[in-house]
Amino acid sequence: MKLISWNVNGLRTCVRKGFLNYFHEVDADIFCVQETKLQEGQIELDLPGYKQYWNYAERKGYSGTAIFTKNAPLSFSYGFSQEEIEKEGRLITLEFEDFYLINCYTPNAKRDLSRLSYRLQWEDKIRKYMLELDAKKPVIYCGDLNVAHQKIDLKNYKTNVGNSGFTNEEREKMTELLNAGFIDTFRYFYPNEKDRYTWWSYMNKVRERNIGWRIDYFIVSERFKDRLVDANIHHHILGSDHCPVTLEIK
Repeated sequence: MKLISWNVNGLRTCVRKGFLNYFHEVDADIFCVQETKLQEGQIELDLPGYKQYWNYAERKGYSGTAIFTKNAPLSFSYGFSQEEIEKEGRLITLEFEDFYLINCYTPNAKRDLSRLSYRLQWEDKIRKYMLELDAKKPVIYCGDLNVAHQKIDLKNYKTNVGNSGFTNEEREKMTELLNAGFIDTFRYFYPNEKDRYTWWSYMNKVRERNIGWRIDYFIVSERFKDRLVDANIHHHILGSDHCPVTLEIK
């Protein structure tokens, strides 16, 4: 079974840049996208054989997530609960027979860290949510998580310490999540592999020189590790400032 996650940084733009060619070529069983930047009715995707689930942000041209899946889930939900409306379209959960899938676009702390407090509250909330689901069946958690966890996960770590996405607080929250019984699948297979990134600034020649960050993940419940086959990064795929990440499971 093949799963893909990709922050497309505007799905309409990404479609013009070849999204559908990649989508059909990779032939994933489940394809998750973040930062769709869409409202309902602004795009119609013809994806034969796939069921589509969309979570739109209230604010136009902002955030948003979607999942395209060949297999119909047992249930689906948007946000953390029906009682609490999550206005930025950042979370979709699908329940399958033997696992939950969470597609997430984690809030950015912003360059001036003005949203760091909200970001840390989100991290506590998502960890609690994942643990509640994990008590029922294993969890696969994917998306743009907006944090480079370790020094190996970004090119210039020394000059980025304390910057959004590489603050001690954000990194500690990722550590706390993994210590709660979850696995960063890419590092599970490639613990010491350097220069493997999923996001690059649009500044001149940054991507060509591979000055990037690894901030897109597939994270799974610890007890799910026997079903892991591989996790990878499709850094060669263009169309966004992020590239797709993949997970293969038995």
